[in-house]
Amino acid sequence: MFGRRPDGRRLDDIDPIVTVMPYIMPTRNDACNLVTEYVDYEPIADYIRRRSKAGGKVSFMGLLIAAYVRVVSQYPEMNRFISNRQVFARNQILVSLTVLRNAKNKENLDEALIKMNFKPDATIDEVTEQIERETKEATDADADNGTVDFATKLVKFRLLVIWVVALARFLDRYGLMPSFIYKVSPFHCSMFITNMASIGMPSLYHHLYNFGNTSAFLALGKFEKQVMLTREGPKTKTVIPIGVTTDERICGGASYARAFAYFKNLLLDPSQLEKRPDKIVTETAYKN
Repeated sequence: MFGRRPDGRRLDDIDPIVTVMPYIMPTRNDACNLVTEYVDYEPIADYIRRRSKAGGKVSFMGLLIAAYVRVVSQYPEMNRFISNRQVFARNQILVSLTVLRNAKNKENLDEALIKMNFKPDATIDEVTEQIERETKEATDADADNGTVDFATKLVKFRLLVIWVVALARFLDRYGLMPSFIYKVSPFHCSMFITNMASIGMPSLYHHLYNFGNTSAFLALGKFEKQVMLTREGPKTKTVIPIGVTTDERICGGASYARAFAYFKNLLLDPSQLEKRPDKIVTETAYKN
C-alpha cells in the first residue's frame, strides 16, 4: 500500500511508456509476449560432461536457473512485476518449479511446487546445491510442502474457496495479503519454470497467471534436431526448445533483447557461472 508491498517497491522514476502500459493492458494475459528460444545443446552437454569427470554434478535445469539468476543480477528490470497497474521492483529473486513427488509411479503422478529464493551473486554450484536440497525435501513423501498443505486445507471447505480467493486477490492488489501466503504462493515469483521434456512433451507457451505477479514463464521441451547454417555450411544440431512467455509491460523491448542475448551467451559458455559477478546491478535491495 502507498507504493510498498512485502515483495517489492514501486518504481516511479522510469520510462513513462512503461509506466502507462499497465493502464492500457490491465492483466498479464493482455500483455503476453511469446517466443521460442532454441539453445544449442552441444556446449551445455560438453560442460556437464567436463564437470562430471571433475567430480561435480550439474544439471541442465540448474544451468538454466543459474543463468536466469545471473541475468537478473545484471538486468534487474527482468525482476519487475505489475500490481494494481503499478510497476514494482521485486525484493528477491524467486523461482517456482514444478517437480514430480513420485516419478516412479507412472499411474499416479503427484506434483509438488517448489519456490526457491536465490542470492543475486549465486554461482552455478550454489544454485545446483540449493535445487537438489529443496527438490529432495519437496519430493520426500513425509515432507511438508507449504503450497500443497495450504491448498489441501483450503479445498476441504469448497464453498469458501471462491470467497477466500476473491479476498486474496483484493488484498494482493494493495499489497495487504498476509506474508505467509506470499511465502507459499508459487504465483508470486520472478520466474516460473517447468520441464515438459521430463514427461515427454514438447515445449509450449504457458500462460502467465493473473493471480500473483509472475512476469516470466519458461517451458523446457523435448530436444529437437535442426539444420543450422555454420561457417562450414549446413549442419544438423541438437537444440533445446524453450517456450518463453513474458509480461511485456515490465520494461521496453530493448531491455528484453539485451537480457535474452546475455542469457543465451551464458548457456553457450556456462563456465561464466562458476564465479560470482563483478558487480550486482539493483533497483532495490535484495532481502535474503
